[in-house]
Amino acid sequence: MPQRISSIRKGHSRPQVTADLGFLAELSGTWEGFGFNLIGRPDKQGGSPVFLELNQTFETLSFTPISSTIPNRGFAVDDIELFGLTYLQKITDTVTGGALHIEPGIWIHIPSQDCGEIRSVARMGNIPHGNSVLAQGSAIKLDPFDGNPFDPDKVAAANTAPFPVADAFPTTATPPGTGKGMPVPGTLSGFPPYDLSNLTPASINFRTPAGNAPPIALPTTILGVPMQDVILDPTKLLTAALSGQTISNMVVINIATVPSLLQQQPIPSSGVQPPPVDILEDVEGAGGGIENIPFLQTNADAATMFATFWIEEISAPSQFLQLQYVQTVFLNFPVLGSNPVNNLTWPHVSVATLQKTFGGQ
Repeated sequence: MPQRISSIRKGHSRPQVTADLGFLAELSGTWEGFGFNLIGRPDKQGGSPVFLELNQTFETLSFTPISSTIPNRGFAVDDIELFGLTYLQKITDTVTGGALHIEPGIWIHIPSQDCGEIRSVARMGNIPHGNSVLAQGSAIKLDPFDGNPFDPDKVAAANTAPFPVADAFPTTATPPGTGKGMPVPGTLSGFPPYDLSNLTPASINFRTPAGNAPPIALPTTILGVPMQDVILDPTKLLTAALSGQTISNMVVINIATVPSLLQQQPIPSSGVQPPPVDILEDVEGAGGGIENIPFLQTNADAATMFATFWIEEISAPSQFLQLQYVQTVFLNFPVLGSNPVNNLTWPHVSVATLQKTFGGQ
């Protein structure tokens, strides 16, 4: 007969808390660093098809372990215990100093759904716009990992989920939770703010912080990456941040608000195109969802979110811990003034490279 979980919960020893958190344990502490944010959003006042917001960012991300167990009482199945960390994410614009994002939430490890060396994890977050997110997925530790996680040959050799390219352009809209539709033909020419060679007022007035008053010019490069390439794929900034670094081991975390998420693997030096990989296939009952207040549901419905996090142990040129991530949220809203109404899915892409500053040791 299954043993009932105790109703009295008290804090465990530090080694036990670390063990219970599994591959999430290294998140504990405070991380700081720089990143980039790209979001196409509605522009009712300006009359443009879309307001393209581009932000260079500074981020503080703090995690605090929950020292006691989190019991979930069963009925159809036995009781289970969860283990987690609370977090607080704060992001500002490095050019203007303005606030961009604040998000409290919880990460949890779900041991009952672990699959061998693949650990089941989930993230719950609350965003002041009026969204609540539940994304489930997996964590795996690659130890040793010799090289760069964005090298297709290293990814293939480690047999891990691929490094995702972040497609920043709109597609035809799909029902909530089902991902993206077909690419919009002629995206660069159809939506001028995405094309930096387009210097018409309709384009430059809707790129931020260039859209500020007075306007602030966009940089030509970030970390040596041309700005147009950053817009095409913001994850190029993650690759650039690893220049000169050596990773000895890392934890790869993939989460999504849908039960299945196919990602195309990068092409190795062999030139053979690998088939897409379902990064959630080893997680039992993976998935989750996004809930929005009615205003957002009407104006910019957040339909799907997915993210990859890398906790990297850097061994050269010095030893330290690094956290990189790419997160994409699909927003569904129509092109204003289009006839017929053309409802599209607009990616909101965020990337960052952070290093641990205080706590968590």
